Amino acid sequence: MTEKVTIADVARLAGVSRQTVSNALNSPDVVREETRQRVLQAVEELGYRVNQAARQMRTGRSRLIAIRIEPDRDGINGSVLDRFLHGLTESAARSGYRVLLYTADDDQAEVDTFEDLLGAYEPDAFVLTSTHHGDLRTAWLLDHKVPFVTFGRPWSADSASASHAWVDVDGAAGTAAATRHLLDAGHRVIGFLGWPSGSGVGDDRREGWARTLAAAGVDPTGLGRATSDGVADGEKAAHDLLRSDLGVTALVCVSDSLALGALHAARSPG
Repeated sequence: MTEKVTIADVARLAGVSRQTVSNALNSPDVVREETRQRVLQAVEELGYRVNQAARQMRTGRSRLIAIRIEPDRDGINGSVLDRFLHGLTESAARSGYRVLLYTADDDQAEVDTFEDLLGAYEPDAFVLTSTHHGDLRTAWLLDHKVPFVTFGRPWSADSASASHAWVDVDGAAGTAAATRHLLDAGHRVIGFLGWPSGSGVGDDRREGWARTLAAAGVDPTGLGRATSDGVADGEKAAHDLLRSDLGVTALVCVSDSLALGALHAARSPG
């Protein structure tokens, strides 16, 4: 069995003290870059692995970032968040962090999970997804002074004055661009397949479509359909619009799932 490499072994090879090795690994800003590189070279050469339990006791940090896995409904709608999760994991690893995954069915279940994880694993921070109006999760984390960031804007507040960090895509700009593309292709009566009002994300994307149609002189009233997010739901809603007497010739969809359903409808006989 290979003898375990210790911090003292790294210090001897690098020609520095054990405290300098510790500083180079845990507080690199207090160590000269030349010294830090010498320590890192010794770490790599010896194959030294930091004892995470000891590090946590010493620094009070677990170097864990917790994030919920989104429910898998139809295998399509989670693709963006899958890529986001890969990016988060890779970025965290480059900074010496690991990602802790968990599941929860709703806001209250996720808040309960926060308490469980903080008691058992003490993650340093959380990343939240699928933000919405009246989000219980952000309120709980703010009240308990737990660091977090959201992938999704704070819909219940002015985003510019939000009390927490967030990043989001511009959904309204995306559907506006899609609508302009169809207008440039000669379409005028452009329908919209969206989610029920109140979702934040869905309302934002619907607004981009409606605003662009109105700017082109087309009244969007009656051209939208709201449904739950699924391929079959999208197909049904698309059939409803395409078979109506509104003269719809093109569709903008709020999600990939509804878009695939609309594609099935558009390709069906008749």
